[in-house]
Amino acid sequence: MHERQGTGAGRGEGSALRVHRKPADPLAAVLMLHGGRADSVAASRAWHPARLRMLAVARTVGREVAEEQRLWTGCVRYRYRGWNGTDADPLQDAMRALAELERLHPGLPVVLVGHSMGGRAALRAAEHPRVRAVVALAPWCPPGEPVEHLRDRTVVVLHGDRDRVTDPRASLDFARRVADAGGRAHALVLKGGDHAMLRRAGTWHRLTVDATAALVSRGSAGLLPPALVPGDGGGLATGRGHGDGAADGGRAGDSDGEVGGTGVRAADR
Repeated sequence: MHERQGTGAGRGEGSALRVHRKPADPLAAVLMLHGGRADSVAASRAWHPARLRMLAVARTVGREVAEEQRLWTGCVRYRYRGWNGTDADPLQDAMRALAELERLHPGLPVVLVGHSMGGRAALRAAEHPRVRAVVALAPWCPPGEPVEHLRDRTVVVLHGDRDRVTDPRASLDFARRVADAGGRAHALVLKGGDHAMLRRAGTWHRLTVDATAALVSRGSAGLLPPALVPGDGGGLATGRGHGDGAADGGRAGDSDGEVGGTGVRAADR
């Protein structure tokens, strides 16, 4: 059994929040959750690629949405790098971060934005009463993930069709189940998109910015991907997105290997 090497936040010695922007009187909050690994009790570090990917997204959201909408923005500070089975460590960290945010700004509505493992944690953490919506980027959605707590939430799922780490088909199935449970589900597969969000990075960022802006304002539904309706058995809408108009670029990052039924492999997720 591996010794846990997590940060002090897990022992009550520090905050589960990393604050990016903190206006004096915010109208809403956007909380980011980066990816990780299925199993790892090594400490989560600021220089890990999974965190750096979401830091780039967070900067774009902060630059293009936060100031105009007067948003508090930050990210969840993980103790450990992995999900770690029934311990669900990132979920525990997310719930602790939401409790801290509630103490700082009681009643503030929250939008969670999570990538990969962080997408799974965000979707689970949406049971917190202050969470209004979730933007899940290439989320890790194993079979049987709960959806009942999302019946009065809005869930936006974005997934690349070239993802070889998590499964876009599992994301679609999850979004359908959210709609069947009474939630508001929107989903889009990005043509040419990979797991690391490096291919067509500009489009990933634009879609995330648009979804976040729509969710915090509740007045720009046209910016959201297509909605799923209860009982929808059709295919997931596929598009090139908008905003960059360029051919695929970048590199595949860590999105190699085969997608299995659970969308799980050893690389960062």
